[in-house]
Amino acid sequence: MGETTFIHITDLHIGNPAVPDDHLFSDTSATLTRVLEMIGTMDQTPRFIVASGDLTNRGDVESYYQLKAIMAATDLPVIYALGNHDTREGFYRGMLERSTDLDAPYDHDQVIAGVHIITLDTTTPGQIGGSLTPEQFDWLAGKLDAHPELPKLIVAHHAPALGDNPPWDHWRTIDFDQSQKLAQLLKGRNILGILSGHIHHDRFSVWHGIPVIVGMGQHAATDILTLDVLRMVDGGSFGIGTIRSSGLTMALVPLPQTRTELNRYDLSALRAKQEAALAEAAK
Repeated sequence: MGETTFIHITDLHIGNPAVPDDHLFSDTSATLTRVLEMIGTMDQTPRFIVASGDLTNRGDVESYYQLKAIMAATDLPVIYALGNHDTREGFYRGMLERSTDLDAPYDHDQVIAGVHIITLDTTTPGQIGGSLTPEQFDWLAGKLDAHPELPKLIVAHHAPALGDNPPWDHWRTIDFDQSQKLAQLLKGRNILGILSGHIHHDRFSVWHGIPVIVGMGQHAATDILTLDVLRMVDGGSFGIGTIRSSGLTMALVPLPQTRTELNRYDLSALRAKQEAALAEAAK
């Protein structure tokens, strides 16, 4: 195969301009508009855009109308995944004009430019962390058997848990046991990489031989220099992916940023509580 270029955006957090939102820390509509303008200036036109979840900040239909209006500026195919800030009903009604099966996970796949893109809905309605149902694993197994000759990209808002033990901050990932099951299912399947978001900082990992690309997104950045405080600062980026016969390359395009503090949440008490629960469970 020749080279294929694509764009990875995530955590768009688009809001309804008519409704004030204290949990929206930047002008995300303006940021997304600017990102699309930048993509339009690229010398090498991308073949598609991956938007890996938290498409809106509140999950209401009107916010998806706003997102749809902004995304109309691009003619590129866009692969959408849902995140914990999204709602399935809001997405289906606002983006797809769909009025049936509004509770169904938004799992889908397609082939673009010789790449088989499989998108998983890792959202758990009402919760922050990610999960996959047995039915979704069955669906994924079937899709992995399709187009066996093609390399595959997996898109999921929550990245898998990377460690060898359940993490205390489990809400940042797909459930640990399900992550282990996912690793076994993806083994030997010609997976180019997994594209995710959710944690609001750029992070590249190799997980059981599979690149896991997490994007910072376009809303706000997590200050990873702090541990017991979830400190959100001004910042953002998007990724340019290049697929070659040798594999996947990701390059980052940083957006202008000041790292001004936008919000903070003390995690020390929550961490102590979770570690105590894990210690008790291990007895």
